Amino acid sequence: MPFVLPDPEGLAPEVYPLAWLLGTWRGEGVVDYPGIDEATFTQEIVIASDGGPYLSYTSTIRLVVAPSDPAALAGDVPDEPPAPVWQTESGYWRIPPERPTDWGLTADQHPVELLVADPSGHVALYIGAVGKGRIDLVSDAIVRAASGAEVSAGKRLYGLVNGELMWAHDLAAFGHPMQSYASGRLARVEAFTDDEA
Repeated sequence: MPFVLPDPEGLAPEVYPLAWLLGTWRGEGVVDYPGIDEATFTQEIVIASDGGPYLSYTSTIRLVVAPSDPAALAGDVPDEPPAPVWQTESGYWRIPPERPTDWGLTADQHPVELLVADPSGHVALYIGAVGKGRIDLVSDAIVRAASGAEVSAGKRLYGLVNGELMWAHDLAAFGHPMQSYASGRLARVEAFTDDEA
């Protein structure tokens, strides 16, 4: 499904390379990491613009759990309440005003930054490249509260594949080396509108 870029009237030119991310995305994914049992989840990501030189970002992940009432499996009872939230994060996507010379960018890539915070006590800055519907990021700095889990590094990959947002997150945490942590596949359910600008 092709993506039509939003009317640039409400979008700052600085974020044009990220415009394909705009909208509400929903789908499923899987988390699996040492010390964390493999589980499937549902996810909603909202990426919006208020006209500033950045895009806002929120993500909510809910673990998929079996219905509490066996009759729900047969569809004999009303919908179960939503599963509890397992992880949330919020932040901002930015295109740096100057092109770094030491990031290894190709001619068809732009530099990108993702600043993200989560309520488990972490704030992280990811840096990388965006181009041709793909974003590659590595952590530049991760700060944690004294009570936050030990997370030392991360990598993220986002890609637009046949109109869907695919992502993968690798993590070095709890003394483990960098390895796969979670991944997801999301469909756009609501595109950017002028009202969001």
